[in-house]
Amino acid sequence: MKPFILKTQNAQLRNILRGFTLMETVIAILVLAVLLTGFLTVFTPAAQGIRRSISTQQADRLNATLERDMSTLREGETIAGVTTGFDKAFTWIQKGNAPETAIFVYQYRGDKSQPPRIDGTLLPMKQIKGKPGIDYVTQTAARRVNDAALFEDLDAIIGPLFYIIPTQLVYSGNELILGEIGTLKNPDGSVAAAPSNYTDAVIAFSAAFHMVPSVSESYLKGPGFAAKFALAVESSTKLKPVFIRNLAVRR
Repeated sequence: MKPFILKTQNAQLRNILRGFTLMETVIAILVLAVLLTGFLTVFTPAAQGIRRSISTQQADRLNATLERDMSTLREGETIAGVTTGFDKAFTWIQKGNAPETAIFVYQYRGDKSQPPRIDGTLLPMKQIKGKPGIDYVTQTAARRVNDAALFEDLDAIIGPLFYIIPTQLVYSGNELILGEIGTLKNPDGSVAAAPSNYTDAVIAFSAAFHMVPSVSESYLKGPGFAAKFALAVESSTKLKPVFIRNLAVRR
């Protein structure tokens, strides 16, 4: 007959090797679900806030670039009837309602190892070489569709390419409201056909940023982009912009 102590040890060993019961497993799953729910409740809004913050920063960068570049007459830039930065801004706002004179804003990789263009901007680095910040940097640019540099930059674009629909903001009573796309008016309500006819020192305007679905030269010069652009000009309810910013340029 085996000693009693051996039976006790065998019973203890069976208890140690025994698996979890169904009830224990269900309780563990419930505890885990409660912990995950609390985790998502706390951290999901924070993650969304970070994404919104990043998007806002990018929008502000593009917005500042548009405001700066459209009122800066660069070296080698020739536009009919334009002699100053203000004249350039007037023309861009006035003629930014057609696909053949559309305004684009984007970020691209600028190659620091190459001499800059005649207008002072960096040439694009189409294939990543070297280290960021040393061999290439992220540049922002605003150009019209008839600018050859835009198509040079396409293969080096970082993130989305935006086209802009500009609309003058005019006073009505005590507030600024949207005017007519493609038309600029003086404070007295008369139409200014050219920069020399504009009597005010400031042009306030709204810039609607729309994302281009395809970053290719054939698309930008083809009927697909022209149709999409026309739809954006026709009605913002049919093709809503990604974001809108109110800006102003001065003489």
